[in-house]
Amino acid sequence: MSRALIIGAGGVASVVVHKCCQNSDVFTEICIASRTKSKSDALKEKLDGGKTKITTAQVDADNVPELVALIKEYKPDIVINVALPYQDLTIMDACLETKTDYLDTANYEPLDTAKFEYKWQWEYRDRFEKAGITAVLGCGFDPGVTGVFSAYAMKHYFDEIHEIDILDCNGGDHGYPFATNFNPEINIREVSAKGSYWENGDFIETEPMEIKKVYNFAEVGQKDMYLLHHEELESLAINIKGIKRIRFFMTFGESYLRHLKCLENVGMTSIEPIEFEGKQIVPLQFLKAVLPDPATLGPRTVGKTNIGCIYKGVKNGKEVTYYVYNVCDHQECYKEVGSQAISYTTGVPAMIGAAMVLTGKWKKPGVFNVEEFNPDPFMEELTRFGLPWKENFNPVLVD
Repeated sequence: MSRALIIGAGGVASVVVHKCCQNSDVFTEICIASRTKSKSDALKEKLDGGKTKITTAQVDADNVPELVALIKEYKPDIVINVALPYQDLTIMDACLETKTDYLDTANYEPLDTAKFEYKWQWEYRDRFEKAGITAVLGCGFDPGVTGVFSAYAMKHYFDEIHEIDILDCNGGDHGYPFATNFNPEINIREVSAKGSYWENGDFIETEPMEIKKVYNFAEVGQKDMYLLHHEELESLAINIKGIKRIRFFMTFGESYLRHLKCLENVGMTSIEPIEFEGKQIVPLQFLKAVLPDPATLGPRTVGKTNIGCIYKGVKNGKEVTYYVYNVCDHQECYKEVGSQAISYTTGVPAMIGAAMVLTGKWKKPGVFNVEEFNPDPFMEELTRFGLPWKENFNPVLVD
């Protein structure tokens, strides 16, 4: 008998709600809370009538007293944060005050700078430990499953892992000249920021999209991919034994890059406020308002994603390479839960991570990244809930 409070009602939240209802043995009750209650109500309407009891609530995730009041009223066993990364700390504060377990899918970033770091959330470690509650950080796909894959590789195939290449390929086509597959504001901030990779104890910074590689992805084909900074590099560099280098690559099509460059050139991707007709507006937030809503892309997106990790290291003194990845079909995801694969691959792991905490498999006091837990039960659930993984012990390496 477990009760979860899900904060957020966007595309990822919709998948989390669907999957919690599929896993009704663990999630007997859920409450969907968001700033716009009608969005939560619409989700409840879709899924009401099953074994999981669904309620809804209105909450401002930037407001700690409002969050605390809701948590005290609903009394959840865990809070699943699928709101915006800007709201991680307020939700963590509310969980601390109410001594409630916490899980999110992306690390905190401040509104005024596109800075992706765990330092703000890692500072909560002692307080969560003293409160006797668990916080699981970054339990989407990347970060999230990429960390679980790394723990699994370390546990079963390596004595030391020396190199990790994380490859995120979206081979989907939504038919628009330009649209983002998840929150446009977060997506564009991430892509237009400087890249970096971790090597020999330091982050080495690159210009945005400076490093391009070509890779042939199973079930998707050959794609251009670009080196980005990504938050899991920071935690994997600490938690994986023997690591010397970690890189993160994401695929982008020519149309996306051309449009993005044009928007950058005219200032539309800026996060600096400007005055417009007597009001302060942030250009990127205005751009988000005019772009297609990612939640509407599901019916029109075709193709597949392929996300995984390539490892190089040693086992019993011998060199080992290993590639573990998931292929996800946009249309199959839409048929099942009404969302495209980007939301699906984030929402499924969030539900699984919360189930790991609720069933005691990932329950310990403190603040943790996913690779610090036992990966095996999580890996089993990935296959059960729609994200089966494949292994390759002789992969083509990224040069």
